[in-house]
Amino acid sequence: MDESNQRIDTDRVIAQIRAGGAGGLVALTGVQTNQFPRAMDLARIFRQADIQVGIGGFHVSGCVAMLQHLPEELLEAQEMGIGLFAGEAEDGRLDEVIRDAFDGRLKPLYNHVASQPTLEGQPLPALGKDLVERTYNSYSSFDLGRGCPFSCSFCTIINVQGKKSRYRSADDLEQIVRENHAQGINRFFLTDDNLARNKNWEACMDRLIALREEGLPVRLIAQVDVKCHKIRGFVEKAVKAGVDQLFIGLESVCSENLAAVGKRQNNVSQYREMMLAWKRHPVVITAGYIIGFPADTPDSIRRDVEVLKNQLPLDVVYFTYLTPLPGSADHKHFVEQNLWLDPDLNRYDLNHRVTKHPLMSDQQWEDAYLEAWKSFYTFEHMTTILRRMVALGSNKKLTTINRLMWHRDFQRFHNIHPLEGGLFRLIRRSDRKPDLPREGWLGFALYWIQQCLLAPLRMSVTYLILRLKLWRILRDPRSREWRDAAIVRDEERKGSKHSEVIDIIATLV
Repeated sequence: MDESNQRIDTDRVIAQIRAGGAGGLVALTGVQTNQFPRAMDLARIFRQADIQVGIGGFHVSGCVAMLQHLPEELLEAQEMGIGLFAGEAEDGRLDEVIRDAFDGRLKPLYNHVASQPTLEGQPLPALGKDLVERTYNSYSSFDLGRGCPFSCSFCTIINVQGKKSRYRSADDLEQIVRENHAQGINRFFLTDDNLARNKNWEACMDRLIALREEGLPVRLIAQVDVKCHKIRGFVEKAVKAGVDQLFIGLESVCSENLAAVGKRQNNVSQYREMMLAWKRHPVVITAGYIIGFPADTPDSIRRDVEVLKNQLPLDVVYFTYLTPLPGSADHKHFVEQNLWLDPDLNRYDLNHRVTKHPLMSDQQWEDAYLEAWKSFYTFEHMTTILRRMVALGSNKKLTTINRLMWHRDFQRFHNIHPLEGGLFRLIRRSDRKPDLPREGWLGFALYWIQQCLLAPLRMSVTYLILRLKLWRILRDPRSREWRDAAIVRDEERKGSKHSEVIDIIATLV
């Protein structure tokens, strides 16, 4: 059951377990820091019913990997009799948990963060179609590799999954595709943190190309770094294999900021070159961008967002606060130096400020964050994005519009990150934190109308406006001739009216 897109009926789960007659284990998996309070709320209900509970995921794993002592919330979980699982569950590690639960004696901690299992030939993800269809555009997911060789101080991956990369084989990939194709699933988010660093990338792309020729096409959203275009044939084969959406951890356009957090692999001067290499093909590019690096100020953030808008051929950007997540070197530093961290774990969703900034007040930081969203997602700039898409000959028209609407409106209407959202909120008056009183009927009804009726209606207005703007662009006979500083290629610079502008931009970058 996935609570991000379905309601968890705890009474029904308890009844199912009791009807079985042999007890049971409720495993709360993949729990992130901002989800941990909710996981504990669910766990209390099941523990009160004398049902065993285990919690795993990046919050538990990150704390175990990086902190000398378990934080209060993990100690509280152990006092409740909850078994904590840290690390990855392959190589039969989950078997031990199930046996212990069967015997009614879950251990307080299953600690596997010190060793990472090989992935080749390991059990593969197998979500049913009923679950996948609850996701936006019916995307499932899998990984072809884990681990990352870099040393970004804000990253939890390197401390939980390790710096040594591990890989699945092309045969593993084919099995994933065939099993999902059999139930009508062919869209996937490839969760590798950096596909280009996978030593098996070419064999996997060749296998996908062969499967497409056989009649098993896939659509992929992949994550890559800013140097992937320098790998011979990588971009071309990835596109031919089915990659049509891309995520790039851009993080900043300021070299000083990147150096401060150890992300030296990002060369700002190569951003535009890399994006244009992908833009030779119909690919939608999404970038992650962090607000609140040590050198940031309201003015510098404002200038940097203008660079994103005017100098780089980005389709979508999602902004996040610089957040010291448990499991990162930043979080360890904050804990060891006894620096202020927001005690409310619900807020560690990258969409809320949880620390202090050395150069900005709390209000300045929060205002700069909201202003970045508003500035990038004006209708004027979104029209520019659509013009670039048409000028470059991309066929990702509806995908681009959908992503623009999604990222513009979720932060505005729901104050949640777009990746945390869905078309309709699943909220009920009875679903309330145990320590809070039940909301009155009138207050809940007004909130429900705003969240479940008015917000989707306002989002549909955004969508219609973007469709209208695209229709007008497509009717313009000169739309393919449109150029701006972000999409003029190097070979077009000479003699271009944008050449001087581009030279100035290159100097600034």
